[in-house]
Amino acid sequence: MPEVAEADAPPAEPAAPVVRRRRRGAHGGWLWKGLALPGTVWLVGFMVAPLYVVLSILFGTIDPILRRPVPVWNPLQWDPTQFQFVLSRLVGSDAIFAPALVRTAVYVAIASVGCLLIAYPVAYFAARIADRRRGLLLAALIAPFWISYMMRMLAWVNLLQNDGLVNKVISLGGLWNPNIDWLNGNPVTVVFGLIYGYVPYMILPLFAGLDRIPAALLDAGRDLGANRFQTWRRVTWPMSRPAVIAAVILTSLPMLGDYFTSDLLSGNPKTSMVGNLINSAVLTPGQTGQAAAFVLLVLVIALFPMWIYVRVNREGEGLRS
Repeated sequence: MPEVAEADAPPAEPAAPVVRRRRRGAHGGWLWKGLALPGTVWLVGFMVAPLYVVLSILFGTIDPILRRPVPVWNPLQWDPTQFQFVLSRLVGSDAIFAPALVRTAVYVAIASVGCLLIAYPVAYFAARIADRRRGLLLAALIAPFWISYMMRMLAWVNLLQNDGLVNKVISLGGLWNPNIDWLNGNPVTVVFGLIYGYVPYMILPLFAGLDRIPAALLDAGRDLGANRFQTWRRVTWPMSRPAVIAAVILTSLPMLGDYFTSDLLSGNPKTSMVGNLINSAVLTPGQTGQAAAFVLLVLVIALFPMWIYVRVNREGEGLRS
């Protein structure tokens, strides 16, 4: 009987592969953590640390003699006086900062819609129709990035002067005087400048999203009797919606902090944006804490579209699964 029991006993060899798999899984986990380390260091060094510096300046103090900010690094010693001052000027009878914030939201919303109306057809043509001309078209789309943003805005200054080309075209060669002062506090000029400056940033993400849509799905829609517009409405648009949200966010976030466009194309307080408030506060002695408060407000506002993007992206992943 002991011999039979020993013969029927299961072998212990299969345990070795299990150990190998566990070791391999642990090795793979350390590998992915190592690959994520550079991105984590970059995120901490260039986002988390600067944000903490901004908070330390916001809730710090001011040198009474030199009028320079004195950061307070200990959160237990933070003083909310400067932040409360900015908040008190956003509502009520002393709301001197509220018009710039509202103006920024309106300008960014209109400019984002304008960029989308221009960028989506261009990206759709490049991704779905251009075929062999795609490379040439992409090179033409990337070309504006080779030119400085300041140089492009300065070109518009020359075009929009009272005796510039734009007024000459509108006047039909001098038949009548349009009397349009584009560069003196005109909100339309600022919005057009934002659209012109940031539309390339929207075309490329839209192109990437539209190019990833499988052609088989579009062919299936056409085989089922849908025309080109119905295929776009029922297939292309729902699948490109996450790319649209991402493109709008990538475009609108830098617009929120833009101050150069308004300064160069208007230079009037009537068109100042929150970026102009930040720039003015930084350059004014003793108001650096207010600039930090505006930066924090812009960050809080920017979290909302980021949350929308994450939610839409999760819904898209659920539909694909």
